[in-house]
Amino acid sequence: MSSTTPRPILLPADRLQAALEAITARIGAAYVLTADADTHAYLEEPRGLFKGVTPAVVRPANTEDVAFVVKTCAELGVPLVPQGGNTGLVGGQVPFGALLLSLNRLNKVRALDATDLTLTAEAGCTLHQIQQAAADADCLFPLSIASEGTCQIGGNLATNAGGTAVLRYGNTRELALGLEVVLADGRIWNGLSRLRKDNTGYDLRNLFIGSEGTLGIITAAVLRLYPKPRKRATALIGVTDVHQVLALFRRLRTVAGDTLTGFEFLPDVGMEMVLKHMPGAVRALQGQHAFYALAELTSTRQDDDLGAMVEGVLGEAFEAGEVEDAVIASSEAQSLALWKLREDLSEAQKFEGGSIKHDVSVPVSKVAEFVEKATLAVEAHMPGLRTCAFGHIGDGNVHFNLSQPLGMDKQAYLDSWEAFNRIVHDIVVSYGGSISAEHGIGFLKREELVHYKDPVALDVMAQIKAALDPAGLLNPGKMLVAKGE
Repeated sequence: MSSTTPRPILLPADRLQAALEAITARIGAAYVLTADADTHAYLEEPRGLFKGVTPAVVRPANTEDVAFVVKTCAELGVPLVPQGGNTGLVGGQVPFGALLLSLNRLNKVRALDATDLTLTAEAGCTLHQIQQAAADADCLFPLSIASEGTCQIGGNLATNAGGTAVLRYGNTRELALGLEVVLADGRIWNGLSRLRKDNTGYDLRNLFIGSEGTLGIITAAVLRLYPKPRKRATALIGVTDVHQVLALFRRLRTVAGDTLTGFEFLPDVGMEMVLKHMPGAVRALQGQHAFYALAELTSTRQDDDLGAMVEGVLGEAFEAGEVEDAVIASSEAQSLALWKLREDLSEAQKFEGGSIKHDVSVPVSKVAEFVEKATLAVEAHMPGLRTCAFGHIGDGNVHFNLSQPLGMDKQAYLDSWEAFNRIVHDIVVSYGGSISAEHGIGFLKREELVHYKDPVALDVMAQIKAALDPAGLLNPGKMLVAKGE
């Protein structure tokens, strides 16, 4: 990997004890966890790359208690790591000796206004909880990611999560109108605005979204809702190469316009992993295809015939030789089954040994070129490597994952992470792309950020960090490499 796990922060015993005593008196002993059996679940991150260490997990119940915890830690110089659903993939939520602040008790939907199309939720609400609250009001909250049953909206905002509907609705940043944030000194900024237009100074909301808990702790948000779709069409299409995936996307976008909500792709190696390892997975198309495209159209208009629209586009694509086979879901159950083939891919890779992962983005027009060039480069570096490039082709986000050669020792393979980073990220940057499309920087990609980010941008980021968190106590060691590290 590009980063090794740091030595745990050693906290002065007297200051730590004073902080824990004050916090316990405020929120109750039941919500200050110190036993290994109680803290274990908070310290294991999904990929198993890092093992967290913390003297305690504190679980406040409301914004005022979060502010008290932060202020207490600020006064005593105790570092603090905020954590939501613990689904992050770059180690941003993992404490390395710092106190861990869990937001999972801040789990209330405070308000919903179907006229304003807004929902105000606390940071600990799961994404599924928010989706369901919106659906109950005949509305849509469009953010959709594989971990939506576990991930929390505070973490989604802190990492500016993407997902499968970015093509139509944008990243989480575009889905938030206002925030409530506890600052590093314990003050509460109430920016819970429902306004679409507010030109009164700096946009503080966008400063905290994507900051990964390094500038402040998001405790609530006003989220943007949309009218609930009435019609849906989902299609899985098999093609011979990734260039045809891109051609099909252009063809479908031209006809469907903004009804094209999602457009995903995955390779044959990924599809076979899903079919082999995931319960209930069924082959939807006859035979095997080099790549698969998954397209979804939605509309709020009841009389839109989206199925006919997809059929027409696929007919033209067949005639142009861009498509080998396709199926259009005839029911909601079939639509969900097609989506599950795509959503289960990350989990299926775990059964194939070590996986070196790259969450990158390039201009949409360059996705096919990037996949081909990067695949040739990594497979030349390690024969037998199985490239599994998949993701959100409609917004240029490729999960360029590399499964280990069959029979190779897993740890020996994972030790090659840094070398593959350089190969893949150099190609990404040559196309004007980004080394992190939707997962963030966290701890895993800190050195990569230094290597590729514009030095002026890094300097501005460091100045902002110093201004808002001068003692460096909020999520220390994440995103930015501090001087002296």
